[in-house]
Amino acid sequence: MASRKEGTGSATTSSSSATGAAGKGKGKGGAGDSAVKQVQIDGLVVLKIIKHYQEEGQGTEVVQGVLLGLVVEDRLEITNCFPFPQHTEDDADFDEVQYQMEMMRSLRHVNIDHLHVGWYQSTYYGSFVTRALLDSQFSYQHAIEESVVLIYDPIKTAQGSLSLKAYRLTPKLMEVCKEKDFSPEALKKGSITFEHMFEEVPIVIKNSHLINVLMWELEKKSAVADKHELLSLASSNHLGKTLQLLMDRVDEMSQDIVKYNTYMRNTSKQQQQKHQYQQRRQQENMQRQSRGEPPLPEEDLSKLFKPPQPPARMDSLLIAGQINTYCQNIKEFTAQNLGKLFMAQALQEYNS
Repeated sequence: MASRKEGTGSATTSSSSATGAAGKGKGKGGAGDSAVKQVQIDGLVVLKIIKHYQEEGQGTEVVQGVLLGLVVEDRLEITNCFPFPQHTEDDADFDEVQYQMEMMRSLRHVNIDHLHVGWYQSTYYGSFVTRALLDSQFSYQHAIEESVVLIYDPIKTAQGSLSLKAYRLTPKLMEVCKEKDFSPEALKKGSITFEHMFEEVPIVIKNSHLINVLMWELEKKSAVADKHELLSLASSNHLGKTLQLLMDRVDEMSQDIVKYNTYMRNTSKQQQQKHQYQQRRQQENMQRQSRGEPPLPEEDLSKLFKPPQPPARMDSLLIAGQINTYCQNIKEFTAQNLGKLFMAQALQEYNS
């Protein structure tokens, strides 16, 4: 079960709330195959997530909640959700796990889907590839094989297109996280790169026929005039903010590379010292043997030359993954702007 922590995006799962969902998904997907091929979300769930952010999310504030539903073959159907309440560290008496259990028990009493199938989180300019999210999603997938995390981007949504994506950890990354070995050798052995950490699952938003008819009627009765803001040639501050965040992550990557290069230099220096020590011992033993003296006793070189501690490479992979996300956002934004500029140029040449 998820446990909300202020602004970190961390969550954990408990086996008691995962039993039902895990039981339904048992046997789906092999070790190298994803258990979920598609995520189907009710329109009501999308509206609840958007409303949750509008009521409690301010700026970089992260809002989170629990996803409820069921698994049908290789499709995960999300039919309901509820948010984590806002609270501070002063609320020591608040029991998050008990709160969620009571919510799920109440939903079960009114015959609403109450199986725990994942969690959702808002993001700020696409900044969601963090260690907290990785640990939280690992806890979910370890307890509930089919669980997903929904990432809602309110800034993109405010520009006219709903930004809601579902992610899961890849099977390779799940194996590495189970071993809890994030050394360079372990990641290399598992062929883990930033491109093979998260896998995106296609999303389908579904509404009932009655809701579709209601939306059609409301659209006909709407008195709001059509606006053509999407055709505006002026670029918003979205591109500048994303570039600034990208530069910050590149700086962090540069610092991490410096740490890794320092580790490699120390390792190489220690290997040279070890080799020189072995040569000196060999020469000394040869001299002792020529004098008829017994050779020096063997020594444990691992105690004399303790290898330097290798830096954890998982943080570097997460930074690289976040940089890739920023680049994809910039690519989408600039592609739209360039398309509008080319269209405006063609219209201007046609009119002239």
